[in-house]
Amino acid sequence: MQSFDVLVIGGGPGGYVAAIRAAQLDFKTACCESNPYADPKGEPRLGGTCLNVGCIPSKALLHTSHLYEEAAHAFADQGIRVQGLAIDVPAMMQRKAGIVTQLTQGIKGLFRKNKVTLLPGHGQFLGREGESWQVRVGEETVLAKHVIVATGSKARHLPNLPVDNRIVCDNVGALELQAVPKRLVIVGAGVIGLEMGSVWRRLGSEVTILEALPDFLAAADADVAKEALSLFTKQGFKFQFGVTIEGAEVKGDGAILRYRDQEGKEQTLKADRVIVSVGRVPNTDGLGAEGVGLQVNERGQIVVDDHCCTNLPNVWAVGDVVRGPMLAHKAMEEGVMVAERIAGQAGHVNYDAIPWVIYTAPEIAWVGKTEAQLKAEGVEYRVGKIPFLANGRALGMGAPQGFVKMIACAKTDRILGVHIIGANASELIAEAVVALEFGAASEDIARICHAHPTLSEVMHEAALAVDRRALHF
Repeated sequence: MQSFDVLVIGGGPGGYVAAIRAAQLDFKTACCESNPYADPKGEPRLGGTCLNVGCIPSKALLHTSHLYEEAAHAFADQGIRVQGLAIDVPAMMQRKAGIVTQLTQGIKGLFRKNKVTLLPGHGQFLGREGESWQVRVGEETVLAKHVIVATGSKARHLPNLPVDNRIVCDNVGALELQAVPKRLVIVGAGVIGLEMGSVWRRLGSEVTILEALPDFLAAADADVAKEALSLFTKQGFKFQFGVTIEGAEVKGDGAILRYRDQEGKEQTLKADRVIVSVGRVPNTDGLGAEGVGLQVNERGQIVVDDHCCTNLPNVWAVGDVVRGPMLAHKAMEEGVMVAERIAGQAGHVNYDAIPWVIYTAPEIAWVGKTEAQLKAEGVEYRVGKIPFLANGRALGMGAPQGFVKMIACAKTDRILGVHIIGANASELIAEAVVALEFGAASEDIARICHAHPTLSEVMHEAALAVDRRALHF
């Protein structure tokens, strides 16, 4: 029977990073993974949902579709003439698959480099043996002093809208379409719905998004949500809010959706393809949690404290399977924290400084508090808001849409939140994360020299605007 200091169950972002960091700290470490993710050889593929059927493949498709739309509609404004433009969807999918393979195989290389043992198979708790845990991995039983559960999440499905990943797809099927659907209906206006909708709208689909909530992007700052809805509508998205899905009838190569609109009226909608993106649920299937008394809450999340300790000795849990946002970078940070905590170090995650990103065009990113949250908390604040339209680099890129909004405490000037909608928001938000992490004031950003011409100057101007002294707007 093999014995390890640390066993990680799950090889997604939280799991593989936890395993690598534990090995770097001189623990004998193993990571078990069972999901083949349609691997041609049927082997476990590391990287979890993110690398295989989530973050990475979706960004590859978003990039390709963005280039296609630029060539079709934006190049002419820059004096570039394009004739005979066409999209080869199978070739696009092949490129996406190649990127996924390169990165998933790269994690195996990192495991070898750091001496992490990869155990193929699903991990299941069996019980205690002395100070170690017995865990069944496939047909083998192993011992581990510490176990880190990083089993991630899976797509939430609706009972009256069965997913077959042919006509009605979740995130897995949405990434494997082999042709551009003429009529695409997306159920859910969250991150996945907007990103997948963007891919196929750019390539020619008529996209309708049905959202159960009455508001758009409720988690984002209201100004950002309003701007995004306006821009996406101009792009051709059709939105309906307050919708209740009644069911769908799959006919041949399409489907007819039945739903009730915001006024409660019954409606039908024809679609060639349907994408269901109504959130995700923690993945604890087959973990053996109940058998060993591992506490799981009513939402299916493993209960942990601020440092990802569970109610069981030397059992930890990170990523989508615990509380907090289901974000790959949050899972990675938790994986590092847990490995360092096991080593007696002071690993930590600042949950108030975790950035959110939506990779649409324009991109959307934020960190910290929204205006609505601060009002609810009774916090006095000041706002600096600068549009990209005032930025020379944005104009040169043909990307004048959106703005940077900085919110600072009225008394201390400490930055409380930064909200961006615009080109490269996913990269620009990093400066705001650093500011929040180290308690910076808007004056600190205002006093930092930003290169010219760059998009980052809009962040600089927003900081200046907090004190009503913007220079270029």
